[in-house]
Amino acid sequence: MNKRITNRLLLLALSISVSSCAIFQPKKSSAESAKKETKKDGDLKPYSKVITKDAKSDKGLFTVHRVDDKYFYEIPDSLFNREMLTVTRIAKTATGIGFGGGKQNTQVHRWQKKDGHVLLRVVSHEIYAADSLPVHEAVVNSNFEPVLERFPIKTIGKDSVNKTTVIEVTDLYTKDVKALGLGDGRRKQYKVSRLDEGRSYIDTIRSYPENIEVRHVKTYSAGEPPSNASTGSISLEFSNSMILLPKEPMKRRYFDERVGWFARGQTDYGLDAQKSKEVKYLDRWRLEVKEEDKEKFENGELVEPKEPIVYYIDRATPKKWVPYIKEGIEDWQVAFEAAGFKNAIIAKDPPSKEEDPDWSPEDVRYSVVRYLASPIPNANGPHVSDPRSGEILESDINWYHNVMTLLRNWFFVQTAAINEDARGVEFKDEVMGRLIRFVSSHEVGHTLGLPHNMGSSVAYAVEDLRDPEFTAEYGTAPSIMDYARFNYIAQPEDGDVALMPDIGPYDKYAIEWGYRPILDKSAKEEKSVLDEWILEKAGSPLYRFGKQQGNVIDPSSQTEDLGDDAVLASEYGIKNLKRILPKLIEWTAEDGKNYDDLDDLYGQVLAQFNRYMGHVTANIGGVYEYYKTYDQEGAVYSHVDAAHQQKAMDFLQKQLFETPEWMIDQEIFNKIEFDGQIERIRKMQVRSLNNLLDFGRMARLMENEEINGKEAYGLLDMMTDVRKGIWSELSSGKKIDRYRRNLQRAYIERMEHLMNEEQDAIPAKYRDWIGQSDVDVAQSDIRPVVRGELKTLERQIKRSLTRSGDRLTRYHLQDALERIDLILNPIK
Repeated sequence: MNKRITNRLLLLALSISVSSCAIFQPKKSSAESAKKETKKDGDLKPYSKVITKDAKSDKGLFTVHRVDDKYFYEIPDSLFNREMLTVTRIAKTATGIGFGGGKQNTQVHRWQKKDGHVLLRVVSHEIYAADSLPVHEAVVNSNFEPVLERFPIKTIGKDSVNKTTVIEVTDLYTKDVKALGLGDGRRKQYKVSRLDEGRSYIDTIRSYPENIEVRHVKTYSAGEPPSNASTGSISLEFSNSMILLPKEPMKRRYFDERVGWFARGQTDYGLDAQKSKEVKYLDRWRLEVKEEDKEKFENGELVEPKEPIVYYIDRATPKKWVPYIKEGIEDWQVAFEAAGFKNAIIAKDPPSKEEDPDWSPEDVRYSVVRYLASPIPNANGPHVSDPRSGEILESDINWYHNVMTLLRNWFFVQTAAINEDARGVEFKDEVMGRLIRFVSSHEVGHTLGLPHNMGSSVAYAVEDLRDPEFTAEYGTAPSIMDYARFNYIAQPEDGDVALMPDIGPYDKYAIEWGYRPILDKSAKEEKSVLDEWILEKAGSPLYRFGKQQGNVIDPSSQTEDLGDDAVLASEYGIKNLKRILPKLIEWTAEDGKNYDDLDDLYGQVLAQFNRYMGHVTANIGGVYEYYKTYDQEGAVYSHVDAAHQQKAMDFLQKQLFETPEWMIDQEIFNKIEFDGQIERIRKMQVRSLNNLLDFGRMARLMENEEINGKEAYGLLDMMTDVRKGIWSELSSGKKIDRYRRNLQRAYIERMEHLMNEEQDAIPAKYRDWIGQSDVDVAQSDIRPVVRGELKTLERQIKRSLTRSGDRLTRYHLQDALERIDLILNPIK
C-alpha cells in the first residue's frame, strides 16, 4: 500500500472517530443550560419595546404598567429581599359563599433577583431564633423559603441611579396560583376541578406608596356549586393586598391569657429552655412616645403619640350617621388616656375628590370605616398586622347597611318593656344614632386588638342592673367587648336605668396593659412589669377576661347574657317579654302596611326567650374557668355548685318544659300564618332538651360526682329531675295535652340517641374554639343510667295507663311503651 493511500485511510478513520464522538457526546447539564439561558442586561429588550408608548402606568410601591392585556411590575432594586405581607380576600362572592371580605390566605412574600429571573418566595415566621445565637443557623436551614413563582426579567428601567427591574405578572393573577385564590376547604366543599382560564381575568391593579392592590376574577369549574348550578362553575372576585413591611419591626409585647388580646404565635428555638417553646405576642398599633416627651410621660403627664391611630369615615356613609360613628371611634380616647396618651385615636372625614383625587380607602396608609350597601345585618372589624412583631398596619371596619335592622331587633326585644323609644319598627334618628355609636365603639375595639370578653358582664349583680345610680356610673357591663347588648333585666318600676355598656373599667385596663409604653426595657424585660399590673387587678371581677365559647362549658362566660345569676336575670327578662308580646300588634301597626314586621318581631321575642334557656342550661354541668398563674391562689377550674344547678333545672321545668302558654297568642297567629304554632313550641323545647341531654354535659356531671361526691349535682340527679319534670302527669293521672305529648316523645327519641349513637368528633382545628368534654359513651355510665331511667319510666307509664280517662292520653302512653320497648329490646 503506498504512502498516499495510507494517509487517506488514517484521515478517514480520524474523521469517523471524531464524528462518532460528536454523535454520542453527553447532553449539557441543566445547570449549564440555565447558565446559557441567563440573560445579561445587554441581551434584554429595550425598555421602550416592553413598556411601549401605549402603556398605562401607575406609580407607587412598584410602578404597574398595563400594555394591552398584559400587566408588568417595575420593581425598584432597593425593594428586592424586603418582606411584604400579602392578604388574599374574597371581595365579591357568589350566592351561597358567605359575604365579601372573607380572608382566604395571608403570606409573607419576598421578591428576589436571581440568574436573569425574579423569584417570588414565601417567608415563614413560624419558627425563630435570634441571629446572634448559634441555633439561628439550624433554624435557617430548617426554614427554606419555597418559590411561589419564577418570572423572566423582561427589561431594566431607564433610570441608571434608581435601578428597576421589569417582569410580567399577568399569569400570577390569571392562572391557578392557589395561594392567591380559593382556599382548599372551599375547593373540596364545591368539588372544584380546575380553574377556567378563559373566564378568569385581572380587573384592576393599583399601586400606592406602601401597597399594591389587585382585583382579579377567577372562575372555577365545580361539581357542586352553591348557586347557579346550571353553569357548573363558581365565579369570584378576589382582592390581593401586598403591603411593604417596616424595615425595623416594632418592639413586641408578650401575650398573657389573663388579659384578652388578639395575638400570634412563633416557636422560639433561642430561649434558654430544654425544649422548643411557642411565644405569643400582641397585635397592636405602634404607639410611641416622642423623644422630647419622654420626661413628661415618665412624670405622669399625658402626651400625644408620634403617630396617632386615625380612622376615616367612608364618603359613601349617610351623612346623618357619620357623627355617631366618629363618636364611637373617639370613645376610646379615655382608654388610651389610661395608657398615658391623649388624642391617640382620631376620627376624620376623608378629603373630597377635588381636594385629593388620589385618596383611596385601599391605600394601606389609611384605615377606613367602609359603608357597604348590603342586606347583611352585621359589622366587623378586621385588621392587618406584621407577623414579625404584631404591629397593626391598617384596619378597615366593614359597616353593612342592614346592621340597623339587627340593632332595631335587639333594642326592641330587650328594652321595649321599659323604654318608649324602642316601641316601634323605625326609631328616631337620635335613638338609632346612639345604637350605631355603640356598635362603632365595639368594632373599633376589635381593630385595637381586643377580642370579645364574654366573661365581663358576670361582674355585675343582677339587682344592680336595676339601679339607675349604679348603671349611670358603670353601664351594663365592665367591657364594651362583651356581647352584653342592652339591659333586658330592668323592670318598668326601676326608673331611668342605663340601657347599654360604654367603655368600661376592663377596657381601660386592657388598653393600658397592652399599650402603655415601658421605656428602656426590652420585650422580655417588660414581662415582669406586665405581670405586676395583672396581679394588682387579680381577684376583682371587673378586670376578668373570659373567652368566647362555641360550646358553652363555662356559664360565666356566655354571649348575650347579663349579670351574675342567669336564672334570676332570665326570670326578669321573661317578665319583660310577657309585657312586650301583648303590645306587638299595637307597636308595629301602620295603615296600609302588611304584617311582616309583626311576624319578624314576634320571632325576635321567641329568639330572646331561647337565649335565656341557653344561658340557664349552661349552668347544669357547668365548669367555671378563671385564668391564673402559679403565683395566684385557687383553682383555675371549678364546678358550678349543686344548689345553683338545681335552681337552673327547676327554672327549665317551669319556664320551658311546662308549656309556655303566654307565647300562644291567636291575635298574632291569625295575622302572620296559616299554621305553625304547635311546631314552633315543639322545636323550641326540643332544642333545649337536646342541649341538656348532651354527652359532654353528662361527662362533666359524672366527673363532678367523682370529685365532689355527695356535694355534687350528678348525672343521676339530672336524669331523675328531667324524667320527673317532663313526665309529671304520670304521678297525678292528669290529661297530657298536645304540647306535652310532643315533648315527651322528643324525650324518648333523645334517650334512644343516647343509647345508640356516639359522640360527634370535632375537627382538631376547631377544638380550641368550640370546646368539648370527651367521653367514651359505650364504656361510661351513660347507657346504664339511660337504660335505668327508661325502665323506671316504663313502669310508671304502665301504672298510669289504668288511671287515665283521656283517650288521646292513653294512645300516647301506649305508643310511648312501644317506643321504649324498641329501644330496650331492639329487633335483631
